[in-house]
Amino acid sequence: MAENHAMTPHALAHHFDSLDQQREAGTLGMWVFLITEIMFFGGLFLTYILYRSKFPHEFVAGSHALDIRLGAFNTAVLIGSSLTMALAVYYSQVGSRRLLVTYLTLTMLLGLVFLGVKGIEYTEKFEHHHFPGADFQWEDPAQAPALDGNPGAGKVDGRHVEMFYWIYFAMTGLHALHMIIGAGLIAVLIVLAVRGRFTAEYHMPVEITGLYWHFVDIVWIFLFPLLYLIGRHE
Repeated sequence: MAENHAMTPHALAHHFDSLDQQREAGTLGMWVFLITEIMFFGGLFLTYILYRSKFPHEFVAGSHALDIRLGAFNTAVLIGSSLTMALAVYYSQVGSRRLLVTYLTLTMLLGLVFLGVKGIEYTEKFEHHHFPGADFQWEDPAQAPALDGNPGAGKVDGRHVEMFYWIYFAMTGLHALHMIIGAGLIAVLIVLAVRGRFTAEYHMPVEITGLYWHFVDIVWIFLFPLLYLIGRHE
């Protein structure tokens, strides 16, 4: 224990016996937190499934109004950010400060790109009055495309399409909030990395932030097909 204190006096908290014990506790704490997040987002996914099964045509109509190109681009951006985050964790483990800062910065920039694109999507929804609420508007249902070759099936209820957008904004908005938090955490890591706070012996904050970032990316991997892809062939 004395040796750990001597090597990294700023890293070991007083209530831990070693850096390994501190790392295990931090990792366990992050996994417990992520389990609560899984349950939280799981409730939203269940809500989506229930309402989609009840109003399938309205959810298909709402999905068709989303920009699949922007959604696909953002998916590629987040996959890229997962790669750069994994590289940042690796270079924190081997003690390369320069490459750690480089890949943390790239990860944060990709996260900001994602948020910028999502802002463009939200702006379009506001401009077309697709934000749920008193100002919500939907096109004449008679103009909706026929589904399954049945002209009558193509008519949708605008009130139920609004429900799709309630769920869309709730799920993507909460995901964006998690992205903002993650970008803030990475910004702090960049400052600490520049100051030389991380070494091959002490890099736990980078690892647990990486777990959080990968979780947020995985959530989007589920959101993209649910909101943008399912039913587009109809």
